[in-house]
Amino acid sequence: MKKQVQLLTLRWVPIVAIFALLLGACGQPVAQNKVQPIKVGIVLSDIGLGDQSYSDAAFRGLVKARDEGKIVFEYREISETKTYDAAFEQLVQEKSDLIIGLGYMVKDSLETVAKKYPDLKFVIVDEKSDLPNVASITFKEEEGSFLAGVVAGMASRTDQVGFIGGVESPLLKKFEAGYREGVRSVKPDAQVTAKYAGDFGKPELGTEIARDMIDQDRIDVIYAAAGLTGVGVLQEAQKQQKFAIGVDSDQFFIAEKAVVTSMIKNVDVAMYTAVKSFADHQRKFTEQNMVFGLAEEGIGLAPIRVLTLNPDQQKLLDDLKEKVKSGSLTVPTQ
Repeated sequence: MKKQVQLLTLRWVPIVAIFALLLGACGQPVAQNKVQPIKVGIVLSDIGLGDQSYSDAAFRGLVKARDEGKIVFEYREISETKTYDAAFEQLVQEKSDLIIGLGYMVKDSLETVAKKYPDLKFVIVDEKSDLPNVASITFKEEEGSFLAGVVAGMASRTDQVGFIGGVESPLLKKFEAGYREGVRSVKPDAQVTAKYAGDFGKPELGTEIARDMIDQDRIDVIYAAAGLTGVGVLQEAQKQQKFAIGVDSDQFFIAEKAVVTSMIKNVDVAMYTAVKSFADHQRKFTEQNMVFGLAEEGIGLAPIRVLTLNPDQQKLLDDLKEKVKSGSLTVPTQ
């Protein structure tokens, strides 16, 4: 009897072993076919990380996609690479699946590299390209700036408000145009004074321009769309006990006694949405030109602080916002 049991056991050993090998073999393709995260490279705007608005927001969007396992990414700053051409070329050599250029100023360099590598995919932010391998992300900055202008008009006591931009360009003109329209929608006779610093990275220059506006033009609300230069604007407004409006991110913390609101440009939302779409659709974009406005939650306003809108003012702001979102009110871009 014992011999029979031993024989039965011996007969089952190879069967069990074969079955185990088959199970192992079935499991191997699953590991081999595991989807790898998309490798993304981004060239940041000229100021780079720490600008407290544009580049920092884009970085947050990529971090969110990375934390969800959609992508891995690396970035380049002009302070290190010296040229945009070098930055893009480095990301190509790193074998990135998708390369992003942040800001209209990188367009020439991005297109030069995109032509050289037609099989690679690129994205440019705040500009458009006719190249087939370059998608674009743009925003309706005029819509958010319009709402900022509405608030500025309501906040002003002198009917003199200001706009300070970084480098004068078609993009910044959209900010200015929307702001002017917003101010005039609530105060048709208000005066809007606009000046351009010619630089996004000099807080002291922003301070100087804001001081002149306040002292010479009786301006009591200033909207700054000027990167780090704008930080100086906000801080000078606080020093002079005037109101200010920030840009790109909620900049209240920069001057908590002055910043009434900020025109939020949700670069992080747009960046996350774009790379997620690219990852989810077999490394392709469903749209070549992606546009983000109020309706797409790419643009908005930070909470109103420092002052309180009365019920009628709040209702007017809310009504105008809904009209812009629905398309029944079109904001000019120039």
